[in-house]
Amino acid sequence: MLNSHENTVRVTARIPASVQETLQEAAELSGATLNQFIVQAALKEAKKIIEDERVIVLSESDADKVFSLIENPPPPNAYLKAAMKKHQELLGETI
Repeated sequence: MLNSHENTVRVTARIPASVQETLQEAAELSGATLNQFIVQAALKEAKKIIEDERVIVLSESDADKVFSLIENPPPPNAYLKAAMKKHQELLGETI
């Protein structure tokens, strides 16, 4: 958490009273203020979502296949050749 108020912003949310009561009870049980608890819980969930979107989990056999294709790529097919030609035409770059 930031120790300074210079870079902080306010976030508000309207929630049912029952949700507030549940959050308050959990905050008290964890020894945090309601604000601390909400921020920590939201940040934890945000990090989990970001991690889930950034990480690709493969089985061992799938990982072996990916690494094999990286080390021994197949020859370019017609679609890849057409895409490379279009790239060269549009950007004037040689790949």
